Amino acid sequence: MSVYSKLTVVQAKLKAPKNQFNKFGNYKYRSCEDILEALKPVLNEEKATVFISDSIERIENRYYVKATATFIDSETGETVSNTAYAREPENKKGSDESQITGASSSYARKYALNGLFLIDDTKDEDTEERQNEKKNRANKAEKKPETAEVKTDDQKNAEMVAGVNPLLLPDGKGMTKERMDFLHQEIERTGINNSVLLGFAKVQKYEDMNEATYIALMNKLAITKDKDKR
Repeated sequence: MSVYSKLTVVQAKLKAPKNQFNKFGNYKYRSCEDILEALKPVLNEEKATVFISDSIERIENRYYVKATATFIDSETGETVSNTAYAREPENKKGSDESQITGASSSYARKYALNGLFLIDDTKDEDTEERQNEKKNRANKAEKKPETAEVKTDDQKNAEMVAGVNPLLLPDGKGMTKERMDFLHQEIERTGINNSVLLGFAKVQKYEDMNEATYIALMNKLAITKDKDKR
């Protein structure tokens, strides 16, 4: 059996459920550690192993962690590799430099493994959870409100911010410098972890967000209390 045949078998056998839960974004996800724990028994069965390494690369004055995941056939020594990058944030509240690099490494390693073993981070359409979600949305759509809509304080606050700040209204300009500056101000005010926000936005860096995601993220931050008041 060639190394590619073994890799195909491992890809088919590997089941890495989403055992982590992000309260801020209200979604489940899997970590690098979850993938590795699910991978170990499958590798043992197929007489293979995985080696993961990191390197630091500087691109346009920013530092990136480059993670390489290598699948190794223990019987022949043949290998197949995949790489992924994660950019270190310029600053991260409450973390020292080693923690910043460690978080970026974990992120890059996860996506290197995702690519190597064909792990999809999107929700599976055929799961019971996904089907129940669709049914709930359909039921809500069929229900007609008997009374006038009552908005929560959070919704009112978000609408108020959007109403007075043009950076929270769609204009087709994307992630401008002004929007990035405003985003960093809100991150500093709330003290929310960058990895949590990027997970909510489902992007690797803020510059990749579209307007709809940016506005949703900023409205989330707008209703978040100052870090020194929580």
